[in-house]
Amino acid sequence: MTDLRNYISLIKKSGDLKTIKSPVSIKYEIAGITAKVDGSFAVLFENIKESDFNLIANLVGTRKRFSQAVGSNETKIHEKVISAIKKAKKPKVISSGKFMENKSRQLSIMPIVTHFEKESGPFITSSIVYVQNSETGKQNSSFHRMMPIDDIHFSIRMVEGRHLHRCFIDAKEHGEDLKIAITIGVHPAVSIASAYQAEWGKDEINIANSLLEGKLTLSKLPFTGLKVPSGTEIVIEGKVLQDKTHQEWMVEMLQTYDQKREQPIFELEHLYFRNNPIFHDVLSGFSEHRLLMGMPMESKLNGELKKAYPQTKQVSITNGGCNWLHVVVQIKKKNKLDPKKIIKKIFELHRSLKQVTVVDEDIDPNNAEAVEYAMATRFQADKDLIILTKVRGSSLDPSSDQKKLQTAKMGIDATKPFSKRLEGFEVAKIPKIDKIKLENYFK
Repeated sequence: MTDLRNYISLIKKSGDLKTIKSPVSIKYEIAGITAKVDGSFAVLFENIKESDFNLIANLVGTRKRFSQAVGSNETKIHEKVISAIKKAKKPKVISSGKFMENKSRQLSIMPIVTHFEKESGPFITSSIVYVQNSETGKQNSSFHRMMPIDDIHFSIRMVEGRHLHRCFIDAKEHGEDLKIAITIGVHPAVSIASAYQAEWGKDEINIANSLLEGKLTLSKLPFTGLKVPSGTEIVIEGKVLQDKTHQEWMVEMLQTYDQKREQPIFELEHLYFRNNPIFHDVLSGFSEHRLLMGMPMESKLNGELKKAYPQTKQVSITNGGCNWLHVVVQIKKKNKLDPKKIIKKIFELHRSLKQVTVVDEDIDPNNAEAVEYAMATRFQADKDLIILTKVRGSSLDPSSDQKKLQTAKMGIDATKPFSKRLEGFEVAKIPKIDKIKLENYFK
C-alpha cells in the first residue's frame, strides 16, 4: 500500500476524490479547476486533450487527507511525522520497478500544465529530485520545479545552499555534470518526507519508509544508479549540465511571481512510466502546495519547541501567513519571560518566519478570530512587541530585501500579564449552553 494508486483508492472510499471525464486542457483549464476546488477534494482528470496520461491534483489539500497520507488522524499528525523522523529506516531494494513498463525519450508525452498567465512557461510542480551526496555517499530527495525547454531539456529550480545545489556546485567544481533522477506520481508520504528539510547527509526517503510502516520499496535505475520508489508512476533520469543555464520565473507559495532567474539545465537520458500513468500536478500557492511545504515544518517546530520549552502546547503555521511566514504558539505560561524566550527560539528554528504570536492555552491557535481577540485584550504594544530588523528572511517575500535576503520580524506576546488581575481576562461562559438546541425553540 505504498504507491499513488493505493492512496487514490483510499481517498476515493472516504469520498475525498472526484473524477472529471470530460475533455480538459493543460493550458490554464486544469489549473483553473484546481484553484476553484482549492483543497476541498482531490481531482482526477481522465481525459486530457494534449496527453494520454491521467492527471491528479489536490492530493493532500486538507489536513484530513494529509493525515490519511501519513497513516494518522488530524490530531496526531505531528506525533506521527516526528516519530518517523526519529525512527527513519532504509527501504528494501527490489530488482525492478513498476515504472519500467514503458520507456520514452520525449518529455512532451506528459501533461505538463501551464498554470498562470505571466509564468515563463508550463512547469512540472510535483517533481522530486534524487541525488547522491558525494561527501557521504547517501542519497537525498527534495522538490524542484522544472520547466520544459525542448523535448529533452528542462530548466531546474534550485535554492542556493540547499542540498541539491551543494551537490551541483561540487560536481561543477570537479568539471562534471550531475546525474539525478526525478519522480512524478508517488505516494504522498514520499512527497511529505521530501518536502522536509533534513540535515545534511540525511536521506528523506528513509523518513517516507517510516511513515509507510517500513513497507516502501526502491528500485535501482540503470543510468544514474540512484534508487527511487518502485511504484512511482513516472521516472526520469539524466544529468544537470555544468555549464548551461536558462532564464525562468514562476509563481511561489505566496501566490506571487518570483523574480527572473538563470537556472541550470537538465538533460534527459531516459523517461519511464507505468501503464495508464497518473501525472501529479501541484498548483503553486494553493492549499496542497502550502500544506506540503508548511506541515513538515510545523511538525518540526512542534517537536523542537516542546523539547526546549515543555510549557508549549501547540505550534500552528497559519493559513493567513501562507503556511510559511506566520506562526501562533499556544503555551501554558509559567513565567512572564516565557513568551519572549519562545519567540526568540522559534525564529531560530524557522528562519523564513516574519511573525510569531504567543497566546495562552485558552486561545485556539488555529482560530484567527480568537488570536486577534487575544491581541485586543492581552497585548500592549509598548511592552509586549518585539521587533527585529535587518535579519535573514524568506526569499519568497516580495516586501523583503531580495538581494541581501533581509527582512524585519515581529514577535507578539498576547498572553495574560501576571501583573494584572487574572480574573479580568476570563472569558465569560453560559452554563449548559451546549445542551441548548435552537430547533427545539423555533418551530
